Amino acid sequence: MALPNISHLPPSFLVAVSLVTSLISIVGQLRPWPPTLPQGLLALDIAGEVHLDPDATDRFSTDFGCLARAAPAAVLCPSSPDDIAALVRFSYSSPQPFSIAARGHGHSVRGQALAPGGVVVDMASLGHGRADRISVSFDNAPLVWYVDAGGEQLWIDVLHETLKHGLAPRSWTDYLYLTVGGTLSNAGVSGQAFRHGPQISNVYELDVITGKGEMITCSHENKSDLFYGVLGGLGQFGIITRARIALEPAPQRVRWVRLIYTHFVSFSRDQELLISMMDQGFDYVEGSLLMDHTLITNWRSSFFSETASEKIRGLAAEFGAIYCLEGAVYYHELATASRVDQKLHLLLQRLSFVPGFAFANDVSYVGFLDRVHDGEVKLRSMGLWEVPHPWLNIFVPKSRIQDFEVGVFKGILMPNNSMGPVLIYPMIKNKWHDEMSAVTPDEEVFYSIGLLRSAITDDWQDLDNQNDDILGFCHREGIQFKQYLPQYASQRDWKNHFGRKWDTFVEMKRRYDPRALLSPGQRIFTSSLTDHV
Repeated sequence: MALPNISHLPPSFLVAVSLVTSLISIVGQLRPWPPTLPQGLLALDIAGEVHLDPDATDRFSTDFGCLARAAPAAVLCPSSPDDIAALVRFSYSSPQPFSIAARGHGHSVRGQALAPGGVVVDMASLGHGRADRISVSFDNAPLVWYVDAGGEQLWIDVLHETLKHGLAPRSWTDYLYLTVGGTLSNAGVSGQAFRHGPQISNVYELDVITGKGEMITCSHENKSDLFYGVLGGLGQFGIITRARIALEPAPQRVRWVRLIYTHFVSFSRDQELLISMMDQGFDYVEGSLLMDHTLITNWRSSFFSETASEKIRGLAAEFGAIYCLEGAVYYHELATASRVDQKLHLLLQRLSFVPGFAFANDVSYVGFLDRVHDGEVKLRSMGLWEVPHPWLNIFVPKSRIQDFEVGVFKGILMPNNSMGPVLIYPMIKNKWHDEMSAVTPDEEVFYSIGLLRSAITDDWQDLDNQNDDILGFCHREGIQFKQYLPQYASQRDWKNHFGRKWDTFVEMKRRYDPRALLSPGQRIFTSSLTDHV
């Protein structure tokens, strides 16, 4: 559409037009003004852009889960954290406040990063054309290396930048194409968590924009309530724009093993033994449920050769469900292969896997950490990545994991005809800082269970109903689980989820986001704070 000639208009009007076009896309101006946003947003003095056009808002209307859809009224593409703070301050002080959701890579699965009728902040815009958003530094006393990374940065980019210095973060997620701010708002767990704790336990400092639009630097020593509250706080108290993350010398190679078990008791006992060994054991411990068909439909099985896959399929066909313990030994190229082999040999002697069913690969450190991306590429090529993902992640206490196995792995999930891994691995509670918002079961050892299934035949509702059956089983049997990446429909459920931390959580919301502007997609606080007592 051709724009009208406005050269004849007064200079004052042209200045106003200049301000508006720096903020709102031209297409957005032609769209009726959203009733949920105050018109004063037009005068907001920022360097970034706010888009109202349907192409922009539609792109931010759903997430990786493909289970929820809710359009924002606008999308902010900030050029700096100052733009985000200005937006939040405007909403906080407005008689017509609107909700705001920071969106990183959009990998939530239940609409947690959506802002119905509000404004989504496209965090990726912060890093566009900026080389200073990942910076490696150190403190002298004592010598501590760290990386300052923007909240919008992907962990894969953090990895590549820190490796230039021979360093890397200690704790990871399985998938590295997630943002720093996104995983730290939840916890960030993977097979290293038994040793180093989740990612939130490896942070020194944060820059946060609160629900009042305040820009605050917080740490263990400074504004510690905000620091601990934001880590695992589901985006309720502030938007993370920078995190200072602990580093360690990076290994170069990984001896990666998978061991097959036919009995869950032996599988879980060996996992618990390995996480108790700390430095003498594996550097990474995970595990998964395997069934005959899952070796075909689960891209994680690409680890195995075709010959190994045939052997494992035969075992799965005989037993119905078998288990795979996954471990890794990190090492430097200066270490001889014989030394790594000797350590691995000694470890395997102590384990009770099925004889003849130990499989090993030797890969680069980057190749190991980025292993899930290979699966993504494979699924994208098959058109199976952007499909519904009715995932369920829960933490189950060690004392009830065998009951869970009987009722779920050998019960509700039989037969399991879905595509996607079912992960099972233990973690240690004392590696989680209790003052942080994230919650875990009240036992020293608990298991992370991840049903990361994809609906490829329009069966997502059936899979979601199965998730409900699993949660119902846990409730009936008195299994005191905690959801990870939680989703609840009622305030009562959220209160039960946070348990003894709930009162502190509500007080933090009052203190740092009293108008409940931030992260509305979590559906924790949906009205004024006075209603949540």
